[in-house]
Amino acid sequence: MTPHIIQESNLSYQLGSFKNNCIQYDFDKILVYLEAKGRMLFGQQFKIHSEDLEIIYKLCIYIIQDIEKCKKHNLDPNKGLLLSGPVGCGKTSLMKLVRHLTPHKTQYKIIPCRNAVFSFNHIGFKTIEDYGNTNFYCFDDIGVEPKGKHFGQDCNVIGEILLSRYDLYQNPKKMEKTHATTNLNAEELEERYGNSGIPTKNVTILGSSFIFRIF
Repeated sequence: MTPHIIQESNLSYQLGSFKNNCIQYDFDKILVYLEAKGRMLFGQQFKIHSEDLEIIYKLCIYIIQDIEKCKKHNLDPNKGLLLSGPVGCGKTSLMKLVRHLTPHKTQYKIIPCRNAVFSFNHIGFKTIEDYGNTNFYCFDDIGVEPKGKHFGQDCNVIGEILLSRYDLYQNPKKMEKTHATTNLNAEELEERYGNSGIPTKNVTILGSSFIFRIF
């Protein structure tokens, strides 16, 4: 069993060492893999910049579930993740990238919020049931999606999905995390989703480009 070694085509990337059924990750080796995987996913122009290392480090310790380091950086590894920042700063790309660090674990699916709304407009409330389940999702670009409308009935689709998933989160037997990305700040999220199940307090700013939030 070699969960600390990731195979990409004919190349192997060792992210650390494996001992006593535990992976000891090496951040420098993780960065080598992330740069290589980033070029595979997004093109040869992909590059990790030094100013982004702090936030990528915190993303990585969260994804690999390093409990001690998460505690040190005030991240709760048992809760979901909200990544917020301006348009074009790389939120979605990072969420697409870091999930490849743990191929031996359940991977979250990235769902564009607009697609969820379009699905609601087509098939109605079954969409909310489908996404408000125990699967593992990252909802991309929450807050800029249009209102849903099905047979003349308006619906805050993402708000209802988040509320359903938040209710599930309260049940330890059914608990599954919810991740999301957004261009909105905490106040804007409160205005749009404050009554729909997404908590918006205790936002921690980590650098100029991103806001990390655990909910």
